[in-house]
Amino acid sequence: MDKHTDSIQPIAWRNNTLSLLDQRRLPHEQVWLDYEHSDEVAKAIYEMVVRGAPAIGITAAYGVVLAARHAWNIAGVNWQQAMTAPLAHLAESRPTAVNLHWAIHRMTILYESLPEGESPEERLLIEAHSIHAEDIAANHKMGELGANLMNDNSVVLTHCNAGALATGGFGTALGVIRQAFYEGKINHVYADETRPWLQGARLTAWELQQDNIPVTLQSEGAAAALMATGKIDWIIVGADRITANGDVANKIGTYMLAILAKYHNVKMMVVAPTSTIDWQLHDGYEIPIEQRDEHEVTSINGQQIAPEGVPANNPAFDVTPAKLIDAIVTEAGVVLSPSLTSMKAIKGD
Repeated sequence: MDKHTDSIQPIAWRNNTLSLLDQRRLPHEQVWLDYEHSDEVAKAIYEMVVRGAPAIGITAAYGVVLAARHAWNIAGVNWQQAMTAPLAHLAESRPTAVNLHWAIHRMTILYESLPEGESPEERLLIEAHSIHAEDIAANHKMGELGANLMNDNSVVLTHCNAGALATGGFGTALGVIRQAFYEGKINHVYADETRPWLQGARLTAWELQQDNIPVTLQSEGAAAALMATGKIDWIIVGADRITANGDVANKIGTYMLAILAKYHNVKMMVVAPTSTIDWQLHDGYEIPIEQRDEHEVTSINGQQIAPEGVPANNPAFDVTPAKLIDAIVTEAGVVLSPSLTSMKAIKGD
C-alpha cells in the first residue's frame, strides 16, 4: 500500500455543491448525497450521513459557504445579518465534536473581515478548501508520528471509526495504522463493532479491507478476554474533543477500553488534530456529552429488538482521563503521559 494513498475521501465539492458519501449505507452501498443549503448540511451531520470530528468540521466549513451563498442571494450587501440562524443551526448539530465549532469560528472570522458589497462565496470556498487540505496533510503527519511509537510486528485494537471516513482522508487512528502497516510495524488489527451505530463493523472493517490490512471484527464485550491473551500491544483511537489537561472525549466505550488496557499493561494511543483540542476546557468533566435518541439502542434498522416501553441510555461519547492515556498524537507533536503541563508543548501561540 502506498502511504500517500487517499483512496477514500468522504467529502467533495463538485459543481458548486457539497457532496457527502452517505456513511449510513456502507459497506453495502456507496451512495453520494448532494447539498445546496446549510440547514440540509446540519441535518446530514446530525443524522450521521457524515461523522467523525474532523469530517464534521470540514463539512461545517462547506456548510458556511452554502449559508453565505443563500444569505447573499436573499439579503445582498446585508448578507452577514442573515448568517446568524443558519450558523447556529450548524453549531447545534453535534455538540461534543469541537472541530465543528472550531471550523465555524474560523470561517466566521474570515467572513466578518470581508469588504462590504463583495460576494463572500469565493473567499469562503477557498478557506473551506484549505481546511479540507490541511486536515489530510495533518493526518499524514500524525500517521508518521504515531507509527514512530510502535515496535515491529505489533497487534492493535481500535474502536469506532477514526479513519479516512471520519476525516478529509487517510484518517487519524487509522492513519497511524495505515502508516505503521506500510512500515511493517503492524501485523493485525482488531476492530470493535461499536454499538449502537456499528461504525467498527460497517466502516472500519471496510476501510481496512480496502487497503488489504488484516482485520478481525469483535464485539466490544470481547475486548477484556482479547487483552488477557497478551496479543494486543496498542489500543489506537481517535477523539472528538480533548481538554487542556489531556482528558479525551471519544465514542462511548473508549473509557472502558482504557481501564482494561491499564489493567492488562496495553498501551493507549489517542490520535487527533490540534483542532480537536479545546484549550478553553480545563478537564473532561466540562465536556458536553451528546445524548442521542434511545431508539438507536432499542432497535436495529427500524426493527424493535427491546421490549416496548423499556427506556435506553444512549450517550454518544464518554471521557477517558488523561492518566489512562500513554500518548496523544497530533500534527504538532506527540504528548507522552498527557497532563496540564505536558499538553502545553503542542499548544503553540
